[in-house]
Amino acid sequence: MNKVVPSAVEAIRDIQDGAVIMSGGFGLCGNPENLITALHQKGVKNLTIISNNCGTTDLGLGILLQAGQVRKMISSYVGENKVFEQKFISGELEVELAPQGTLAERIRAGGAGIGGFYTPTAVGTLVAEGKETRVLDGREYVLERPLKADFAIVRAWKGDTWGNLVFRRTTRNFSSLMCTAAKCTIVEVEHLVQVGELDPDAIHVPSIYVKRIFQGSNYQKWIERRTVRPRSR
Repeated sequence: MNKVVPSAVEAIRDIQDGAVIMSGGFGLCGNPENLITALHQKGVKNLTIISNNCGTTDLGLGILLQAGQVRKMISSYVGENKVFEQKFISGELEVELAPQGTLAERIRAGGAGIGGFYTPTAVGTLVAEGKETRVLDGREYVLERPLKADFAIVRAWKGDTWGNLVFRRTTRNFSSLMCTAAKCTIVEVEHLVQVGELDPDAIHVPSIYVKRIFQGSNYQKWIERRTVRPRSR
């Protein structure tokens, strides 16, 4: 049951070119920094990445995009990355946009074994083009299909050696869903503890969903837009 591996490099040992990867975090918050760096150093290419966004021009998943390692992004918000814009316009990057709630529900559906769901969000827009629609109770809905991945890479606040996970605030967004929707979930944690040290009622993701876990290090905890207000006198 001990799922601990010594490093990010070892954790991603079997991620190859063409893999489909879910990457947790919200903006730059909660990004799996060590795993992104390891993927960059390994140089795997033609990746399809499912993530709420693609980092910024120079940080987060933007590191992989800038290096030409990403073939396709399935995302909700992509407005903080100039390289993303350039690659999309030039045709180098395939993009599938999804409303944020729809993206989360598609991931949840993938983990729950749900074959699809109907939502009114995006009806009549480009996002709905080519998709099945249906009128229910007088309102039009579009059919959205689940999302699944070969690997999920996420960062948790705490985890034990079996892979039970606790997230902290915003870092939980998308990450806990992604853990259920991938064939292999790889987790880096800020605090790796022994089994029994986590409050069972506080666990967000049970160990059954986690394949590998390791102690992360050197976290920069990037911020997309730093804003401050004047100090009150």
